[in-house]
Amino acid sequence: MDIIVCIKQVPGSTDIKIDPATNTLIRDSADAVINPFDAHAVEAGVALKEQYGGSVKVLSMGPPQASEAIKQAISVGVDEGFLISDKEFAGADTLATSYTLSAAVRKMASYDLIICGKQTLDGDTGQVGPEMANHLGIPCTTFIRKIVEVKDGFMKAERLIEEGYEIVEFPLPAVISVVKELNEPRMPSIRGLMAAKKAEVPVWTAQDIEADKERIGLSGSPTWVVKTFTPVREKNNVIFEGEPEKQVSDLVARLRDEGIV
Repeated sequence: MDIIVCIKQVPGSTDIKIDPATNTLIRDSADAVINPFDAHAVEAGVALKEQYGGSVKVLSMGPPQASEAIKQAISVGVDEGFLISDKEFAGADTLATSYTLSAAVRKMASYDLIICGKQTLDGDTGQVGPEMANHLGIPCTTFIRKIVEVKDGFMKAERLIEEGYEIVEFPLPAVISVVKELNEPRMPSIRGLMAAKKAEVPVWTAQDIEADKERIGLSGSPTWVVKTFTPVREKNNVIFEGEPEKQVSDLVARLRDEGIV
């Protein structure tokens, strides 16, 4: 079973900077980590390889330092990773990102399953996985909380819904997005850390993946960030004094004045 896991490196703190000209995140301005939901996707891929055989590759789009996230995935059992990095990708929204990742997947050629995390911490849209499936013309199932089995070219899984879960079955190849309830990501082994240290991560440009330049980066993004700002948080504390009965009475009166009760 040949598996591709899409991962993203995201800011590891709230100390981030925004490019005032493009209103996009300056990704080399903050400590970065592998997106937490993607860590569960990596674990799912490695577990499936252990159960059914085959290989697991990770794919990431980002600046050169995103190769560190790929090496982190290699340290927990991924076979190899690929980074697509080019200044022309800058400012991509989910549609341009999913197109770019899909173009790279086509270059990778052989795969049975593409696994994504439910969403990323920085974008928080959950759109890239389903959009990739659309670009590639294959099925997509989201919010996978348990993989039941893979048999005869089909996958059976439990899909998280508001009322509980539903059991779904779909043909492969396919794209799935997974939730954190699926597994507990493993820690890297000594052998894995050594493999990651020795690993060389190929870097593909827009030309390498034969991407249409009108569909990548800002030019390929129908949605734009017009303005960014930090919300102003105001606190207005009221202290009620006196005996407990008086404090309660004053509180109820204040709540009534505010129209809360």
